This record gives sequence, C-alpha cells and structure tokens, in this order.
Amino acid sequence: MLAGSAPALARAVSPAVPGTAHGQDAAGHAPGPGITVRGGELIDLTSGARMWATGQNVRRPMGSITKVMTALIVLRDGDLNRKITVTRAAIRYVRRDGASSAGLIRGDVLTARQLLAAMLIPSGCDAAFLLATAYGPGRTAFIAEMNATAAAMGLRKTHFTSFDGMPFPTEHSTYSTPADLIRLGEAAMKYKLFREIVARRHDSLRATASHHHYRWVQTNKLMFHFRGALGIKTGDTDAAGNCLLFEARRHGVTLIGVVLHAAPDSDPLSAIAAARRLLTWGFNRT
Repeated sequence: MLAGSAPALARAVSPAVPGTAHGQDAAGHAPGPGITVRGGELIDLTSGARMWATGQNVRRPMGSITKVMTALIVLRDGDLNRKITVTRAAIRYVRRDGASSAGLIRGDVLTARQLLAAMLIPSGCDAAFLLATAYGPGRTAFIAEMNATAAAMGLRKTHFTSFDGMPFPTEHSTYSTPADLIRLGEAAMKYKLFREIVARRHDSLRATASHHHYRWVQTNKLMFHFRGALGIKTGDTDAAGNCLLFEARRHGVTLIGVVLHAAPDSDPLSAIAAARRLLTWGFNRT
C-alpha cells in the first residue's frame, strides 16, 4: 500500500436508480437527496457504508479535482521545503489557456509547501505546473507517475493526461469515476498538511526577499456555507461541468462525497449547492 493511502473499505452497497441522481439509502427504500448530477457518491466513513450513488463507475472528466492526485504525489515524495522559482513558462501557461491562477509572479521563489497551498486553495494551475515540473522531474514524467500511482491504488477507471485537469489533449482524456475519486480523496486526507490546506478559507503569504505578498481565497465555497465541512477540491471545465469532491464531519460522523457535472452547469455554485443538499440528506440519516 502506498504511504498515506487509505485501506480499502467494505462498502455496504445500496442501489441507485440507473441514469438518475435519485438513489436509495443504505436500507434500499428511502428516496434519494433529489439533486441533479451526472455522477456522484456519498460514503459514511465512520461505518464504511455507501449511502447514495449514481453513475459511480462511469468515467467522466473532473476538472481540477485532478490536483488532488498532483498533491498526493508531491506529499508522498516529500522535500516540501525545496525552493521552486516561478518561471515565465508557468505564467504563459495559465495566460495562454485561460487556466485558473494563483497569480504567481515570475522570479518569485516559493517552497513546495507554499505551492501546494497555491494549487489547492485558489486552484492555481500555475502552481500545479511548477510542482509537476519540479517533481517529475518534468511534466511528462510527472503525469506518468500520476497514472502509475492511480494503478497502484486500484483506481482502474482513472487516467490522467494533465497535471491540473485542463482539457489536454481533449476534453475527456483525463477522467475518473465517483468511486475512484472517493478513494483518491480518502488517501489525500490521510496527510495532515493536505487536510490543513484544504480546510483553509483563505491563505496569505507576507512579502519577503524571496517573493511578493500573496492572498488566496478558497474556491470550495462549501467551507463557508456548511457547518462541519473539512475540504476537499473543486473542478470545472466545459466537459466536466461543475464538480466537487468534499468531506464533512458532524456529531462524530464523517461523510465523504463527490458530485460531477452538477446542473445547472452555468451556475458556478451548482456543485456546492448539490453537495450541501447531499450532506444534509446524509447527516439526517446517520
């Protein structure tokens, strides 16, 4: 087993109505949460039971949820105090492709630890670019490591062609399933630093001789709007729609879930709203 990965849980599988987001609870008779998503799952980590699912084994793009795997590889490799210089290539990458950015400034020197925050909190593709380049070494080698790690974790329906979820070479070439993403989220949340970063609503770096001042705001608005939310990561592309991998704890019970392509996809908060409703439904049944 990889360091930091979660043991396989025995899932108490409950059926979900095929092709809809209205599944059943663990008893197999209560109505589902009534959300509209193309794929999703909710797991009670305390008991290991699957509470709800729809399309949990269907491959779909997931946007920047990809960065959870990027973070997992960096955390596993360690050396988080290594210094990484912000390059012109990283800045050009986000500007050319309209990728989400942490606003990194060319020539600044940040640690890998700081770049993890820049990647996970504001979903900085510039930070992901720098981490993949440094840890590959080189982005091609890093993506190969992402796929090797997925295979070693048993994520058989997950494949990466990018380090940040950007749609290269196609909209669907990086993909996963709700079931695989739940396992990926479990593995990442085993790392204390990861948990600390994704739980932050915002983060600030004071200016030093090495870098400018930065202030990053959490893209996962569930952290602002759901009591007990713990993280994890948003995702959004044209093909992926609005996505969210999330975890929350109330009254000693921890739930982890994911929603892929929440509707309406024109609303950037649609995945947040779906996750809130799903978690409320779930906690009401624990």
